[in-house]
Amino acid sequence: MPLYHTLGKIPHKRHTTFKKPDGSLYYEQLFGTIGFDGMSSLMYHIHRPTQVKEIEKTIDISPKAAVQYHVKSRLLKGLELPSEDDYLTSRKVILFNGDAHIGLAAPRKSMTDYFYKNADADELLFVHQGSGTLKTLLGEIPFGYGDYILIPRGMIYQIQFDTPENRLLITESYHPIYTPKRYRNWFGQHLEHSPFCERDFRLPQNLETHDEKGDFLIKVKKQGHLHHLIYATHPFDVVGWDGYNYPYAFSIHDFEPITGRVHQPPPVHQTFETSAFVVCSFCPRLYDYHPEAIPAPYNHSNIDSDEVLYYVDGDFMSRKGIDKGYISLHPAGIPHGPHPGTYEASIGKKGTEELAVMIDTFRPLQLTQTALNLDDGKYYRSWLE
Repeated sequence: MPLYHTLGKIPHKRHTTFKKPDGSLYYEQLFGTIGFDGMSSLMYHIHRPTQVKEIEKTIDISPKAAVQYHVKSRLLKGLELPSEDDYLTSRKVILFNGDAHIGLAAPRKSMTDYFYKNADADELLFVHQGSGTLKTLLGEIPFGYGDYILIPRGMIYQIQFDTPENRLLITESYHPIYTPKRYRNWFGQHLEHSPFCERDFRLPQNLETHDEKGDFLIKVKKQGHLHHLIYATHPFDVVGWDGYNYPYAFSIHDFEPITGRVHQPPPVHQTFETSAFVVCSFCPRLYDYHPEAIPAPYNHSNIDSDEVLYYVDGDFMSRKGIDKGYISLHPAGIPHGPHPGTYEASIGKKGTEELAVMIDTFRPLQLTQTALNLDDGKYYRSWLE
């Protein structure tokens, strides 16, 4: 998202001396993507951000495929995933390929004794239940029900929860996550036909600077492993920064649906994109207003993508037997559509209150054992009359 932001104290010119009150220097760090060609931010630390005291244990957390090749539509009951105290332990990958890991988390407690960094992937967190604050070295972002939180790869963070029960849908992307290009002009500004604009994004605020030495545990995810590093200084020692590469939040409730006289295809719901998958938001909206319109979606074949739909709230008008937290998987090459009776029943309806997040991947997804444990086992037969 190309939007300039700055917090704290920064020098007049980049790559020049920036002195502390005692005359010594602050330490500049470039936090950038795609080599030196992508979005970046410049931050200024009290201490060198490179002081590693120890490298301790390494844990293999790479997902394992329980089902690798499949043509079976599935329905996963996501809220049946057991809660756990720790944020990272609670994160369970359910679907994955070489481009993205899609998972669920049900943490009960805040991150207090360690920091976390995903060095491989951008993280897109969707908050289904709970509230709290994302704390990073670039500032803080409060969050709550319905928020997307985009955390760029390499960002050190902690999450403070205000609630004992929290439910997150987490997508890790090995490709940068952006807002759709067709919504932006060549300067990067969101255009008038976009279903959201810059004022809807919540950027980091309240930059807290910690001047502390000691032993600080940072858990770093790299190449499918979780590495435990001990740093000599608090990672949140930034006194100021500016640039374009930082976390931000966007509420699904601020997405303004695009409607038409007849049924609009799923791309009108698109919220984020990568080169390997897209994320869409299905929100409360008025139905099509052609006098002969059929609001329910037509049957369609996912020839080029696996479709994952996470049901958040409301009544999803084209489905039967769906509840909050359910996840449908419609594999590529297999047609799917509205359940029997819903196609006809949608005629004449004026609107829908459904709320859902859809992830369409352009390469097939593999299922983990956690996914199979949540599977109802019979969804693929739900279109039989």
